[in-house]
Amino acid sequence: MMRKTVTTSPLIHQKLLPIQRYALIGFAILLFCFPFVANNYWIDVGTMALFYVVLSLGLNIVVGFAGLLDLGYSAFFAVGAYTTGILTTQYHVSFWVTLLLAGIFAGLAGILIGAPTLRLRSDYLAIVTLGFGEIIRISAKNLQFTGSASGIYGIPRPQIGSYMFTNLTDFYYAMLILAILTLIAVNRLGNSRLGRAWKYIREDEDAAEAMGVNRVRVKLTAYALGAMFGGFAGALFAAKMTAIAPESFNFMQSVMILLAIVIGGLGRLPGVVLGAVIVILLPEAMRDFSNWRFLLFGVLLVIIMIFRPQGLWPARKDVQLEQE
Repeated sequence: MMRKTVTTSPLIHQKLLPIQRYALIGFAILLFCFPFVANNYWIDVGTMALFYVVLSLGLNIVVGFAGLLDLGYSAFFAVGAYTTGILTTQYHVSFWVTLLLAGIFAGLAGILIGAPTLRLRSDYLAIVTLGFGEIIRISAKNLQFTGSASGIYGIPRPQIGSYMFTNLTDFYYAMLILAILTLIAVNRLGNSRLGRAWKYIREDEDAAEAMGVNRVRVKLTAYALGAMFGGFAGALFAAKMTAIAPESFNFMQSVMILLAIVIGGLGRLPGVVLGAVIVILLPEAMRDFSNWRFLLFGVLLVIIMIFRPQGLWPARKDVQLEQE
């Protein structure tokens, strides 16, 4: 009887409770008011936090929902950024068109990496995805059309009619809207039939396949959709920075995005958002400690993992299992 309760609970408690929805709406209103009370420095930090929220939610589809360890997620973010960089500077395509294409190309890249890894699990899957991330970075460093090691400069800012995005507040709001849309989309995906199939695959792949879940299609969809959100974030990142270089998409970026999910709680959307904010804000809040801040950041992360191994905002069934 107890075994039945534990097995079915993951699929029951993934929907947000009404109080959580109101809390999220209130939090969103606070975020919209944030630029009115913050200076440019903190608006820039807030934009980066929202950027990581989008990336973490995208990776959460692959890692949190489908249970596929991915150490090369920065590659999809790079595909989106380079799509916008190349198309806007060399072919003068509108940013908004490149934003859509960035998501499509990143999704195709997700299928490209997902296809050969369908039979791999755990450590082997992590190694292959890590290698894919490095292939993208090194290719960008050596190809002429990606600007080689110096990257791409002079990426034009987005425009809506005659209004051009010129200041940090514009990009803050653009990233905030993208983060909210991503959160809504990922939440609906997680509660859909496809989302349940991802969770069945995560819990027991063989049993899911025996129950009629198409393992190949479900996994590839997770890779494609997860990568697509990384592509969107990368396109907006390129437009904000006006310049991109291969070193912006190194292995540490993938680790930090994965870290945000682990700290917040795998598969738990409020936890993923919280983890992404902590990963960006905590080092900034410790700037007074100069060179010691990353050491202190690492110590704090270790403490969090010791006392909250399921993350700061885990799923309810993980809390029940931990208490048992």
